[in-house]
Amino acid sequence: MSTMAVEDVAVTQVNQGYWTRGRKTGVVLAALGVLAAVLFGTLATSQQARFVFSEDASGAAVEIGGTVGAIIFGLVATAVGVALLVGLPERWFGPLVAVGVFGFVLSFLCWQVSTAPAGQNFMPMVNIVRGTFILALPLIFGALAGVLCERSGIVNVAIEGQLLMGAFSGALFGTLSGNVWVGLVAAAVGGAFISLLLAVFSIRYLVDQVVMGIVLNLFAVGVTGFLYERLMQTDTAKYNQPPRFSNWEIPLLSDIPVLGPALFRSNIFLYLALILVFVIHVALFRTRWGLRTRSVGEHPTAADTLGVKVLRLRYRNVLLAGVVAGIGGASYTLALFTFTKNMIGGKGFIALAAMIFGRWSPTGALLAALFFGFADQLGTYLGAIDSVIPSQFLAMLPYLATILAVAGLVGKVRAPAADGKPYIKG
Repeated sequence: MSTMAVEDVAVTQVNQGYWTRGRKTGVVLAALGVLAAVLFGTLATSQQARFVFSEDASGAAVEIGGTVGAIIFGLVATAVGVALLVGLPERWFGPLVAVGVFGFVLSFLCWQVSTAPAGQNFMPMVNIVRGTFILALPLIFGALAGVLCERSGIVNVAIEGQLLMGAFSGALFGTLSGNVWVGLVAAAVGGAFISLLLAVFSIRYLVDQVVMGIVLNLFAVGVTGFLYERLMQTDTAKYNQPPRFSNWEIPLLSDIPVLGPALFRSNIFLYLALILVFVIHVALFRTRWGLRTRSVGEHPTAADTLGVKVLRLRYRNVLLAGVVAGIGGASYTLALFTFTKNMIGGKGFIALAAMIFGRWSPTGALLAALFFGFADQLGTYLGAIDSVIPSQFLAMLPYLATILAVAGLVGKVRAPAADGKPYIKG
């Protein structure tokens, strides 16, 4: 091969390696930052945008002119994009992307808050944080259910059905018994029932796990919809008036500004979700069970040769995932609403995206769920201040955030090697 040909190959390899995930993201963030500074800065007004650290407009607040804030935060996002484009070390990617996205969102909010009608030009941060956690609750439980299954080598597309069956069972049996704890146990059993079907057909009969998950989602929608029409809709008082878990206030911690009222004056589901994230993370990465679970999800044959009961462990973890997701479904009907047909509304699939965005880690799934919860809460807030953005677009925000996060920010991720692959014991 001639010297010229060798040089051409080398240049091609260098060019192919130049556009890394960081540089591609940098281009996108720089473009979004310029767009924010120019567009949002032009549309914003000089009226003060107030970010209030309370539940109403009377508390302490950070104030900034709408136009000035939109431009400054847009430039922050641009600067982050340029920094990524330069090619910083990989360890800086996550923090810089978070700062860039945060800058873009703040630029957008400065525009929206400054143009709100008189008396509405403030954002109550306590309500925003509280709403973010409430809307993220089913996503946290669902994502944890996904982590438990997929770390064991079973694809869990049935999170939607597990959440829905949990919500229905909690409402029905909570109402019939008049006891909220009975409703919670019934919700866990309902989620575990869907998981049992997933485990039997996927592990015992080797049915395609993705197809089986979709079938189970449709099954849950059909069963709960039928029983809702036959029972709950005909006699709401008898079948669909479950008791509610009251809020538990934790002394001292509830007095922390912003986070205190939002986190430590809540119901059992929020506390349980945070505890489960911690417990599952420690168990998955610091215990023998976690080591065996991860080995079964990565290389079940090797685990089997070392004495791990692969199929038994998979059954156990899939059922545990159903219990977790069922409790997540109960966070709707035993804390917020009465049951309605298909009330989960796609949250199970967003939870699946949160699990992927969080790279199959409990803590990563928590952060991803909060990101999607914030997008949902932001749409609710903008609708309350009569934003000029169409309500249909606001309703799309959590789903758009899901697409952008998974397709644009998550980059190349690797699922557990044996995820979705049936294991046949030799």
